[in-house]
Parts: sequence; C-alpha cells; structure tokens
Amino acid sequence: MSIPQTHLIAYPFPTSGHIIPLIDLTKNLITRNINVTVLLTPSNQHLLPPNYSPLLQTLVLPSPQFPNPNQNRLIATITFMHQHHYPIILQWARVHHLPPSAIISDFFLGWTHLLARDLDVPRLVFSPSGAFALSISFSLWRDLPQNDNPDDPNSVVSFPNLPNSPFYPWWQISHLFRDKKVEQDWEMMRTMFLFNLDAWGVVFNSFIDLEPAYFDHIKKELGHERVWAVGPVLPLDSGTEPEERGEASTVSCLELTTWLDKREDRSVVYVCFGSRTFLTTAEMDVLTSALELSGVHFILSVRVPDERRVEEDCGKISSGFIERVRERGFVIQGWASQLVILGHRAVGAFLTHCGWNSVLEGLVSGVVMLTWPMGADQYTNAKLLVDQLGVAVQAAEGDEKIPEINDLVKVIKGSLGRTKERVRAEELRDAALGAIKENGSSQKQLDALVKELNELKND
Repeated sequence: MSIPQTHLIAYPFPTSGHIIPLIDLTKNLITRNINVTVLLTPSNQHLLPPNYSPLLQTLVLPSPQFPNPNQNRLIATITFMHQHHYPIILQWARVHHLPPSAIISDFFLGWTHLLARDLDVPRLVFSPSGAFALSISFSLWRDLPQNDNPDDPNSVVSFPNLPNSPFYPWWQISHLFRDKKVEQDWEMMRTMFLFNLDAWGVVFNSFIDLEPAYFDHIKKELGHERVWAVGPVLPLDSGTEPEERGEASTVSCLELTTWLDKREDRSVVYVCFGSRTFLTTAEMDVLTSALELSGVHFILSVRVPDERRVEEDCGKISSGFIERVRERGFVIQGWASQLVILGHRAVGAFLTHCGWNSVLEGLVSGVVMLTWPMGADQYTNAKLLVDQLGVAVQAAEGDEKIPEINDLVKVIKGSLGRTKERVRAEELRDAALGAIKENGSSQKQLDALVKELNELKND
C-alpha cells in the first residue's frame, strides 16, 4: 500500500465534549488513509488512545494558563491558545516531514483562519454542535439581533431568516453575546465566529436527515457546497470499548450492566447533565425528590465539585437519599460510561442537559429524552428535539424554570410508556444508525470529504 500523503491537522477546543467527537472523526478519517495530527494539551492527552495507528499522531501544546481569575474562562482559553499555540504550530508545520494539507479546528478557534492563511492551507470548521445551533450562532454574531428591552430577561429575540423562524427569551441567548461588560472580549468573540463564515468548509457531527433544512441554510449562508454531515461519529461498530472513550469511569461497565440486566426492558430513566454542568442546591433538591417520589428505577450521574467551585452553589446528593432509593436507584458521582448505559435494553428514557454529544448518544439509543437545558447551544438543541423532531418532552429550562416536584414526577413516570415520542425515538434511532452504515448518508459524506482533501494535495 502506498504511503498516504494527505496530512490533516485536527485542533479541538480543549474540553472533553469538544475533543472526543473530533478524535472520533479522525479515527474515521485514518481508516480512509488520511494522516492526522491531533493537537492536544498535557491534561487531555489521555483522551487519545496510545499507539492507535501510525497515521494518527499527536502534537502536545502548553496547557492554558489563567493569570486573570476575573476573565471569562472560555475567552481566556481562546486568547491563550491564540497567543501561545500559534507560533508553536507554525514552526512545527514548517519543519514537519509531511507538510499539512489542511487544518480542521473547533468553531471556538476562529483565529486558526489566520494560521491556515500563514500555512497556505484551507481551514475547515469542526462543529461539535448541530447545523441548527450553528445557524443560530452565525446569525447572532453577524446580524446582531437587538433586544429592545435588555432589562427584561424574557424579552424575545427572533431569527426570522432561519428555517422555522425560531425565537428565544433573552436569557437563553448565549452569555458570550449578552455580556458586553468587557467590550474587547465581546469584539474578540465576534471576530472568532465571523472567521468561521470565511472557512473553506464545515464538518458537522450530525446527519442529513436529522436537520436537513439547516444544512441547506448553512450552504446558502456560506455560498458554497463544502458542508459535510458525517455523524454521529460514535464508536458503535469499531470494536472500541465504550468505557475507553473519554475519562475513566468511577463505576465499571460490568457493575453497571449487572445492575441493568436485572431490570425490565425500557424501565430505567438515566439522568445526566454532562461533563461540565453542576446543579444548584435547588435543582438537585427538586431532581432527587422527584426521582424518589416517582417510584421508577433510575441511574443518576452527577459531577463532583472540585476546589475551584468552593464559592459556587453546587448541589450535593444527600447520603440519606442514596440509602432510601438503594433498591431501585444507582448513583454515580463522577464520569459515567454513557454509551453503555443508554445502549442497554433496560433504559427507556434520558433526562439530559441537551449537550450535542448527549443528544446524539440518546438518538442512536432510541430513548425518549427529557430536556433540561442549562446554557450554550442546549436551548437550541432542546427546541430541535421537542418542537421540530418530536422525540423529547420538556422537563425544565435552566435555573430560570425549575419545575415543581410533582410536575417533574409526572414527566419522569410518563416517559417510560409507549408514547408518540417513543415511536419517534425509534424512527430516529433507525435513521441515525442507517446514516453511519456502509453506503449510509454520513459514510457517503465522509467519502466526499476525503476525496476533497486528497484533491487538495494534488492541486
């Protein structure tokens, strides 16, 4: 076999929810003979399996530092990466034995548009969110929709130029856009997102049949067809043990599956708010009370606060709760093997914060989703799931709309029946799995992407 010459730099934003799907994508690319170098920081190196393939290499870059504790952490991370990673990558690429053919970078790293220009290669945006969410983002930062009454958090912001004309209360709009206290930071973020509109191409961890109107919209916005929907990029048939993906779980897969094996089909509700969300005390109290009163079997996964969170309101699970629900509740404090849990026949519903990775994992598992978005793209994702796809039921919205305990009990109990949402969930599961099968739409899109990348090398 000839040595592959196409060399892609893959540059994720350094949090697990952004790194893991981009690594999953690179694994798909190397099966198609593409060389990939993933840019990681020391604390994230473990997310890439060692010696996975000679075609998959790593460049380790300095971990972001935060000298100003008052600066928004995301903005501080982007600023550090721009200032400190840029010259290292530039120098590395210029001396590498196989010069890069293109760079694919996270949508938070818009400044890599300038890096790609200096390297004289095209830049692709990797969107760990769906096409609906990125459509909102593009419109937000380019068109700057106005809130006529910014003192009213319920003042409505609309997006009439998008399919289905979505609208949101002001408090659900990205805090990065709403917060103009530091004008320089706001302008920097706008510049980052506008650079994404100038990218050579965009790759989505999504599939065409999930949000077709928004893929058409994105192509129209960009003015070209170089938009690829290649997801869900999940290791479903790759032989990868799901527990090897991401962080180390605090509970073994064997322990989880042994517990789940004793439950009836679709009788368990799985509750998880992702790798970055902490529930407040009020939210945790409502959630645990509803789970206890519902009488259903459940798995509850919650984050454990670290020393940086000592001054924040992070709700804790009482030991009394764990004792009282021991016969029907399984509590995980730390990282959970989510694909293992959702893929088990006993799990019928998923109470989720609607992060895009969780959305896709819920979809491929065919479970009914109960939405409790907390921020970022999650309100958009929840609207897609509930209003447009009909696969989910709204449970709550952030800490602005915490449900009454009895209302949440009703939603939890109702999620395990044979509802219209369950029928739709099974339809979308089949569509998602069909997209990533041989000759499925996502496989064809991936082949088309690889063809374009290989042609770049030959130009």
